[in-house]
Amino acid sequence: MKIQEIAALAKVSTATVSRVFSHHPNIRSEVRERVLEVARKHNYYPRLSVKQKNVVIITPYEQLYPAAEFVEMVTSELIRELAQNNFRIEILPHDNFERLGEISFCGAVGIGIEPPPEWDEWFSRPLVILDKIPARKIPGAVYIHSDEKQGMEIAVSRLAQCGCRKVGAILHGAPGQGNVDCRKKGILSALRKFRLPPEESLVKICSSELVLEEMGKLLQSGIDGVFCGGGGNFGGIGAYCLSLYGKKIPEDIRLVSSERHRISRYCIPAQTTISPDYRQMAQIAICRLKALIRGEKVPVETVLPYSLILRDST
Repeated sequence: MKIQEIAALAKVSTATVSRVFSHHPNIRSEVRERVLEVARKHNYYPRLSVKQKNVVIITPYEQLYPAAEFVEMVTSELIRELAQNNFRIEILPHDNFERLGEISFCGAVGIGIEPPPEWDEWFSRPLVILDKIPARKIPGAVYIHSDEKQGMEIAVSRLAQCGCRKVGAILHGAPGQGNVDCRKKGILSALRKFRLPPEESLVKICSSELVLEEMGKLLQSGIDGVFCGGGGNFGGIGAYCLSLYGKKIPEDIRLVSSERHRISRYCIPAQTTISPDYRQMAQIAICRLKALIRGEKVPVETVLPYSLILRDST
């Protein structure tokens, strides 16, 4: 469908349709909505000039999304990188996804989202997905995420190096959400690698409200080391739960958690953590986005390592 056909169906001029799609301020709301309604009805999305420097950051909205800290930190780095590259920024929650049809943009960065399979057909715009291991890659999207297997391995490795003989894990989230299943698989693989008991019952996936109960089960099983991973400050919550059970860190239980900036280093004791390189991820994301806008080919998937930050909890 052409812009002239949209104009005819909406009973406006082609210039008015163009102004609607470019967000011109001098368009009456009823005219704007009429044009957009026709466009939506006929699955029409404007193919605007890539010279427009608008980039949309699409954020997840599920309450149990197991990377709240990741979203906060990587968004701040993305904003820094986009501003330095003279892009304008719009942040859009994933549950308001349909509004993309009303936004003029040259590319998008999605954080932990599952994009629609029709992305390339609908928008014909580059899409960079962060922190989502793709079950199925879609046309028009590239993926950048941390190496979950490597991250879980360095966490378990540290606990093994400290002499732990039975290690458990509590992962924030729910099965099937985010990358939590990959993390569980990575923990079990690492337990086998370091000849620790690879019992599935030692790896718990739960919300913040259930950490106390699940920690109690792990203690009953005889663990002497624990990894508390994902968002929701599970490191701090896990340490508090251990104190309620009368366990001291690291004397009774050694603990590794996911890095939470402005918190992990100030816990007592300060927590050994694993952390993605937020700045590097943001820099690569914008580098990939710029290349895609120029029509260049880039790797469909980029995997980045975690780093281990040693502190007093191990």
